Amino acid sequence: MKTVLLIREVYLEGFRNLGHFIVQKYFKAFAWFSFIMFFVVLYAFIFRVYTGFAFD
Repeated sequence: MKTVLLIREVYLEGFRNLGHFIVQKYFKAFAWFSFIMFFVVLYAFIFRVYTGFAFD
């Protein structure tokens, strides 16, 4: 739980006093898109390992 709170604090601190409203919203959307893409890749990798895909 402490790790989740630390990640949350880093996320909030990264967007504090960032600048223009549009730039702030763009970077927040890009961060969420990056998180989602990371979890999609992680899911695909775990699925391939679980089904016995041969990584040649």
